[in-house]
Amino acid sequence: MKCVDDFRLKLGRHELVPIIIGGMGVDISTADLALEGARLGGIGHISDAMAPTVADRRYKTHFVKEKLKQYKYNVKNADKSAVQFDLGRLEEATRLHVSRTMEAKRGEGMIFINCMEKLTMNAPRETLRVRLNAALDAGIDGITLSAGLHLGSFALIEDHPRFRDAKLGIIVSSLRALQLFLRKNARLNRLPDFVVVEGPLAGGHLGFSMDWAKYDLHVIMAEIYQYLQAEQLAIPLIAAGGVFTGSDAVTFLENGAAAVQVATRFTVTHECGLPEKVMQEYYKASEADIEVNTISPTGYPMRMLKNCPAIGSGIQPNCEAFGYLLDGAGNCAYVTAYNREVALHPDVKKISVKDKTCLCTHMRNFDCWTCGHYTYRLKDTTRRLPDGSYQVLSAEHVFHDYQFSVDQKIALPR
Repeated sequence: MKCVDDFRLKLGRHELVPIIIGGMGVDISTADLALEGARLGGIGHISDAMAPTVADRRYKTHFVKEKLKQYKYNVKNADKSAVQFDLGRLEEATRLHVSRTMEAKRGEGMIFINCMEKLTMNAPRETLRVRLNAALDAGIDGITLSAGLHLGSFALIEDHPRFRDAKLGIIVSSLRALQLFLRKNARLNRLPDFVVVEGPLAGGHLGFSMDWAKYDLHVIMAEIYQYLQAEQLAIPLIAAGGVFTGSDAVTFLENGAAAVQVATRFTVTHECGLPEKVMQEYYKASEADIEVNTISPTGYPMRMLKNCPAIGSGIQPNCEAFGYLLDGAGNCAYVTAYNREVALHPDVKKISVKDKTCLCTHMRNFDCWTCGHYTYRLKDTTRRLPDGSYQVLSAEHVFHDYQFSVDQKIALPR
């Protein structure tokens, strides 16, 4: 009976344990978590979602305060088109976050950064270019392109000296998405170094519509694997979304996957950025407590706990401080929904916005409890303590359980 440790992920000259810890924003996949993944011989992700905010929290900078001060005059204004990111400060924040992480790296593994195209920041192309180039400048081992088709993202860094050196990959949820990406980037003569195939059971934003339940990761993986074989494209495939045990991982590895990307089980580890009180909510959740909804301003469905504070909140938009989801014209679906509710209820002091949420603020405050489909199984991975709470695990424990477990067994902590 095989375990994950019987396989290896080969990326160029690197041979790795085929376990990748997914990039969860905002600072849920902390540097500490990513560093453990690398130390243990796999790949750990940090996320560049709201990097200036993360830098303020981690490194005592003042990027958010400075931006708010600059645009404070616009807080009450429904038009957010004037709110811009200082690209120099954005570059500084990204470099700081990445360089500090890379300086602390130990072990034979690698550290990647998850980069979301849907962080449009009122200047989609310009801000994405800065984020990608700054991460490469700061020495990141690799970049995983997420939350979007990224048809032009490679072109934004084609002139960077590390364009063909760093490991560059993309997350897709269908063969069609991968084909579009490959076709668009054919002129660059630069294939992705890996492709993460994320299925419908993943946490956070999904690359599916609300009919997500009709799809199956095994089927999507097989379709993409067969296509790559037919086209003679040697691109490692990474299975992601709903890989809850080492045995689940082995099933994919035996059927053509080069590695698995996992995240849900690492949300309840000491190295994760979630506050422990939120971890306990994850542990307590039943299957009925998890939903896929459309409250994200990005336009993607999103899986989360039903009782998270982000749902139905009606806080004033904080675009002057954050503004990461403003499109190129300064619009955000939450800002539109909020202004509508204010107009409909002019005498109500505290409104509720049911259809969208201020994702920037709630993610920054750990109030948007995104989660994977199998979050309700987390309680079975640990021990319940005398006070009724659940024991928080170490990332090393979870990593090794994936690496060495067999027969669908999950090792409980000592």
